[in-house]
Amino acid sequence: MTSRIPRDSRLRLVRPRPLAAAPSAVNERRPRRPAPRPPEGTPAPAELARMARSGLAAAARVARWADNALGPGRDAATADGKATLSESTAERAASDLGLTTDRIRADWDTARLAGLVEVHGDSARPGWRLRAWDRDDSAVLRGWVALFDAWSLASPEPEEQEPAAVAEVVSAMPQVLSFLQLSAGPVPVEQLLDLLRQRVTELRTERCEVPYGAGSEPAVPLAPVPVDADPAEPAEDAELAPLLDWALNALTSVGALTCGGGQATLTPLGNWAVWVKLEQICVAAQSPAGNIEQSAEGMLRGCAQLRPNAARAEYRAWLAARTVGSAVSELLLAARGDDALLRGLAFEALRVVGAPAEPDVRAVVEEPALRPYALLWLAEHDGVDPEDAHEVLTREEATWLWVDTAAAVADHGEAPMLVRHLESALQPTVPALLTEVRAVGHPRTVQVLVALAAAHPDPALAKAVRRAAFQVHTGGS
Repeated sequence: MTSRIPRDSRLRLVRPRPLAAAPSAVNERRPRRPAPRPPEGTPAPAELARMARSGLAAAARVARWADNALGPGRDAATADGKATLSESTAERAASDLGLTTDRIRADWDTARLAGLVEVHGDSARPGWRLRAWDRDDSAVLRGWVALFDAWSLASPEPEEQEPAAVAEVVSAMPQVLSFLQLSAGPVPVEQLLDLLRQRVTELRTERCEVPYGAGSEPAVPLAPVPVDADPAEPAEDAELAPLLDWALNALTSVGALTCGGGQATLTPLGNWAVWVKLEQICVAAQSPAGNIEQSAEGMLRGCAQLRPNAARAEYRAWLAARTVGSAVSELLLAARGDDALLRGLAFEALRVVGAPAEPDVRAVVEEPALRPYALLWLAEHDGVDPEDAHEVLTREEATWLWVDTAAAVADHGEAPMLVRHLESALQPTVPALLTEVRAVGHPRTVQVLVALAAAHPDPALAKAVRRAAFQVHTGGS
């Protein structure tokens, strides 16, 4: 006789009641892959953190000034109602710190990119990394990596260049950085330009389908291609050279590169950061899931059966292979689909993204299907304990989320799991739950109630649930 071992599910997105611990057999895992060792010559984490603190000292100084001078109960944070330094605030900071206003603004922008200052709506406040700056090396390194990931925002884009060309170079730079890391030394800029040209040409070619064989249907471009550009033709050096200079200067400004004598070299911090990202990619490519080349939806489906830690490792590797903006857009697109499970997993992946995803998450708060997830994400991002984050939801939003989570269980879980999902409802009784579920207007309400009625072992309760499903289906009361 066999038995099913109940497993705690990540599908519970509202506060669950604790389940009994799973038997030890469930938690048996294959031996862990030995922790990879960084390349020979890479400084110890404490030394890397010291370098990061030194490089971000000016940004931390401005962030601490803002914490003291613009905090709650003190002067207004900004005079212009925006989460950027107004002229008067910049002048005041410059006077207090003995710097120019241009320097203050540059350091302020760096502090925001590194997470030392967090922007929330029309106000800014110190980030958690600033609180941990002097005692937590991992917080410092994560702050520097956040700045490194946002290198394209650290320096203004060349105004004379087309935005599409800038985007191509930003997409191609991970390969350039990987080459620099693998070279383990100075690389001539001319060689980097040749590599960049090859990669941009590949990107342009990938945007078109080339017909094979005579008589085939005309290819339909997957993205618009300029009429005066042949995607099969190599990208011109005259176009890419100034953009490569901009990229190298921006990476130098964040402390990832040094340039001189027509050569570029990764700094110890830059070398370590690129190695970490390459390692994440290699781990994902070698894992059973191997979702790195999938779309966001494919990656999330591949992670659906993984345990939380394994899924987060897949998220990190998938994110490491993409720019933050495109990854967040893909995840939110997947969350807007019909599959409630993917909706929940997409926001789990966005939790791995962290602060860079905040503007996009805040922008979807008014979308009914995403609102409860976005509110929970923002609450946790603002420092609310995940166990208490559900308190930011109204009763109706929490009920909508309960139905959406139940739809995920019904589609992908087992019947006992759906029955146990009743425990996470806010309503004290099943009749009260049914009344509010019927009123909340979730598009999957009927299917959820039918599945719950079929799964529940109590005949009387199952009958009441079926009746509620019928009334929702027919529009009755």
